[in-house]
Amino acid sequence: MRQFFSAIMILASICLASGASGSDNQQTKERRIQFGLSAGDPVPLSLVVGVGHKAAIMRIQGMGWRNGENDYWCGIRGGLAWTFFRELPFNIDLGIGGGYSFAEAPNKMHQALNKANGAMYALPYNYEETLDLSAEVWVHLYGIYTQISYPLYYIMDHTKPTLLWRAGYMFEI
Repeated sequence: MRQFFSAIMILASICLASGASGSDNQQTKERRIQFGLSAGDPVPLSLVVGVGHKAAIMRIQGMGWRNGENDYWCGIRGGLAWTFFRELPFNIDLGIGGGYSFAEAPNKMHQALNKANGAMYALPYNYEETLDLSAEVWVHLYGIYTQISYPLYYIMDHTKPTLLWRAGYMFEI
C-alpha cells in the first residue's frame, strides 16, 4: 500500500510542476511525456511512463509486489504505438508491444495435502508465467484510458490469457 501512495504522490508532484512551467506551445505539441497508474490483467497494478514525438509514442509499464516466500507477482510491458486524433480530447493509439509477467501464490489445499501425508506430493504454491508479443489498442479520454492487448505470439506460455486489458489514468506533459 505504501508503494501505491508513493506513486500517487509522485504523479501529483509532476502535475503541479508541469502547471508551473510555461513552455512553448509548439514544442509541447511535438514532444510528449506521459506518467500514469493502471490496474488490470495480468499484473494487478502498474506504473506507466511514455515518451513520444508527434504521433509516435513508446511506453513502458510495470511493477512488482512481494508478501513473502512464494507470495509475489511482477510484470513489465513495453510497446510502440501511433496516436490518431491526437489534437482531440479523445484519441486512439494503435501499436505493438510485448510483456513478461510472473506470479506465485500459496495454495492452502496443496499445503494441507502435504501436511496430512507428511511428504511433499504437490507444490505448496500456484504460479503463472507468460512472455508474449501483442497487438495493442489504447483508447484515451481526458487522461482516463483503457488498453487492450491481443497476444499474437507466446514465447513462454505457462498460462495463455486470450486477452490482456488495463484501465487507468495517464497525465501528459
